[in-house]
Amino acid sequence: MSYVEDPGPGRGSVPPRAAFTSDAPSLSLNGTWRFRLSPSLAAAPDPVEADDSTWDELPVPSLWQLHGHGAPAYTNVHYPFPVDPPHVPSENPTGDHRLRFDLPASWPAGSALLRFDGIDSCGRIWLNGTELGVTKGSRLPSEFEVGALLRPRDNVLVVRVHQWSAGSYLEDQDMWWLSGIFRAVTLLARPSGGIGDYWLRADYDHTTGLGTVRVETGADVVLDIPSLGVVGHPAGEPLELPVEPWSAETPRLYDGTLSTVAERVPVRIGFRTVTIEDGQLKVNGRRLLLRGVNRHEHDPRTGRVVSRETALADVLLMKRHHINAVRTSHYPPDPAFLELCDEYGLWVVDECDLETHGFGPLGWDRNPSSEPMWTDAYLDRVRRTVERDKNRPSVILWSLGNESHTGDNLARMAEWVRHRDPTRPVHYEGDHECSYVDVHSRMYATPSEVERIGLREDTNERRRDLPFVLCEYAHAMGNGPGGLLEYRELFEKYPNCQGGFVWEWIDHGLAVPGHFAYGGDFGEPIHDGNFVIDGLLFPDRTPSPGLTEFAKIIEPVRISAVPAGLRISNHYDFVDTAHLRFTWVLEDEGTAVANGVLDVPAVHSGQSVALPLPSLPPTSGESWLTVTASLTSETAWASAGHVVGWGQVPVSAAPARPSPPTRGPVFRTSGQLLLGTGEFDAVTGTLTSLGGHPVIGPRLDVWRATTDNDRGSSPGPSEASQWLAAGLHRMQHRVITVDADGDELVVRTRVAPPAQPFGLFTDYTWTAFDGGLRLRVDVTPDGPVPDTLPRLGLAMAVPGTFGSAEWFGGGPGEAYPDSRQAVRIGRFSSSVDGLQTPYVFPQENGNRTAVRWAALTDPDGTGIRVEGDPTFDFTARRWTAAALEAARHTDELESGSLVHLTVDIAQHGLGTAACGPGVLPRYRLVPQKTSFALSFRPVAGGVAN
Repeated sequence: MSYVEDPGPGRGSVPPRAAFTSDAPSLSLNGTWRFRLSPSLAAAPDPVEADDSTWDELPVPSLWQLHGHGAPAYTNVHYPFPVDPPHVPSENPTGDHRLRFDLPASWPAGSALLRFDGIDSCGRIWLNGTELGVTKGSRLPSEFEVGALLRPRDNVLVVRVHQWSAGSYLEDQDMWWLSGIFRAVTLLARPSGGIGDYWLRADYDHTTGLGTVRVETGADVVLDIPSLGVVGHPAGEPLELPVEPWSAETPRLYDGTLSTVAERVPVRIGFRTVTIEDGQLKVNGRRLLLRGVNRHEHDPRTGRVVSRETALADVLLMKRHHINAVRTSHYPPDPAFLELCDEYGLWVVDECDLETHGFGPLGWDRNPSSEPMWTDAYLDRVRRTVERDKNRPSVILWSLGNESHTGDNLARMAEWVRHRDPTRPVHYEGDHECSYVDVHSRMYATPSEVERIGLREDTNERRRDLPFVLCEYAHAMGNGPGGLLEYRELFEKYPNCQGGFVWEWIDHGLAVPGHFAYGGDFGEPIHDGNFVIDGLLFPDRTPSPGLTEFAKIIEPVRISAVPAGLRISNHYDFVDTAHLRFTWVLEDEGTAVANGVLDVPAVHSGQSVALPLPSLPPTSGESWLTVTASLTSETAWASAGHVVGWGQVPVSAAPARPSPPTRGPVFRTSGQLLLGTGEFDAVTGTLTSLGGHPVIGPRLDVWRATTDNDRGSSPGPSEASQWLAAGLHRMQHRVITVDADGDELVVRTRVAPPAQPFGLFTDYTWTAFDGGLRLRVDVTPDGPVPDTLPRLGLAMAVPGTFGSAEWFGGGPGEAYPDSRQAVRIGRFSSSVDGLQTPYVFPQENGNRTAVRWAALTDPDGTGIRVEGDPTFDFTARRWTAAALEAARHTDELESGSLVHLTVDIAQHGLGTAACGPGVLPRYRLVPQKTSFALSFRPVAGGVAN
């Protein structure tokens, strides 16, 4: 059997050790290498003796498919090659990488290690003509002893990388299949008498405030911690002293040094203790609530080659959006990311480089988790994970991997981890019986299931006594997720339900001209489409509305109304609110009329305080008080003034508006009906002009472009498929009568799809008043209507010059029934183009909710205004819902000559059925007899006529 198909872990490398730097000489070998791609191993000429003058150039780190050599491919579950373990296709793209380098003049003689932090999927390595070995475990480091092979000048390093190997069966991790040397390559001098490895354990006793340092390392190593007055302490001896603990909220790190006469290693020490007590996961004696995300490493241009600057951007965005935890799905990240988690403060579930999901559709037959020939590879991968990251205080759980079913190999991994590191619990979702893990973990459990777990109604006694974590929930694919609030309420209600991790952090779109690509865009015969576009960030790291919603729901300080005024609640795990400043602003009809500072005492973690409202001036219209908690001082991750929580309190309702007198009657002229400022088609009764502005519609509409969540992914019919089967996207309008006698125009219709026996009787009653028209719509279902509707409202079109929007209601961003916590009531404005959310896969977006009035105007302020009775939702876009439904990429959406306006009385929720629960019952739009009213006014020069 060739080394490529050997199920073992590779050969030739030195034992795994911690990732760290020192003052010993090192040489980065990143840069421009020579590169040659062959279609298979058999077709690949000898890489050591070959003349590389005709080879291409390729940056290292990189993934060769993103530099014009082959093409990316995406699958979520299915292997893109025959499942015949441990064999892989003979057509196995093979990339030869070659680098010539000189040593610095000061490079010392003696031992040296050549370190590869990541090679996908299998690398065979030579230095100066001598084979060093073979590495597998793509997202794990390998080091090779090379000291005796180095020469001062013209060293030749050759790395042959295979796209497929036996290791590929263990790396089916819902991401792009990409190949190459994608992390750093470094040459490390290893001085005699240096520090080969170390494990710095820094525990914290929350009852005494004392920290204990224990260092496992070589002989004659001393520890210095200057800020604690520790100098020259023998590293192997425990040291107890008063310290400030490390947590994700207060990531206190003590800078120190481990040293021998030959080498100095800088260390950053965070004191913390992880325990499971009373069925709860605790750090430093306090229960944690994990407000987390799953993070793949992704850059839209470089794939899994992620720079430290990009990793820092991720950490800062997480901190600024109140995220406190990361699961490193589904492999250890670049070590730089964990260093940043230590520094800025994030709890980390560090996951091993393991997933065999493609065996699932095959009934898990021959799954490596149960096959002895894979045991060494499983144990090797978990060893390399733990040894590399054992010194990171941010890592609080070791995860064995993901979606690999169960089996003896996983149980042996757990046993090894517990023996090596009893200070951190073991996680693995696939052990459903929790026979070898310390945490009960689930994916996409419904709120009702979470509640049963919270009530400890599980029939499995072992599971019942463990902390419960949703390692994946709230699939953030496209427009959504909906229903996050219900999960938060359960996490706060039941102490054993300790939060979870939204799937996932970022869309994995790859940048191509005009748009971001997803599965199938590169001609893959097997792919999972846009299922890789499922993040809270767009590929360019712009936050999506889903991230804004998640941030609002998990904000650590909550401000709410109580009968006596305000309640300020502290939902931090550890800190009080002394670092925050509370301000308020009073808005009358969306216009600020007063503001001030709220005097709030320091509120301890888990506590709340009630306060009276500040003294407020009288207002004449609907008014709201908005209270904001923001940082008093600059932090490492945000500037002073950064908002960490806000709440709104209604102060006064809108004054009752008397119904304006009607200004009939209806006039007939030349095939038109005239009523007040409106003109109507005499045959259909449809409005054609308002105040001289051409209008198409409005008329009843129940269709919206489907979302990823509408389309779902579970077995059985999705909401979208049921809507399409019912023909809701192609409703036809039959005019029954047009009654134009007297002061009202009454148009009776039946709206129904072809080939179906059901419909919606819809009556439009128009009346005129000074300055506009009032419309009452009465909808009555007729026949076996579908269980749900996408939306219920009116669709119309206005001139494309009406490109500016202003409204009083929910904003500034989009919102839907089960995803609306992040919007506040105010007065907002935007261009019509700015109302759109550019989801990578186009779909329903941009809905503004709880709107009292909205106006669409041209640059001169001329346009139309819609008023609710009392409120409505609206979208405005330059393309139809049909065009939005048909588009597959954003650059397929072309602006037309009209602005298409929808005005809704109700919307169906979003849910998270792209992978998870559907829309909860309270947010489902069920057809029923409905009446609603709106007013329409022409606007001239910014003033309604």
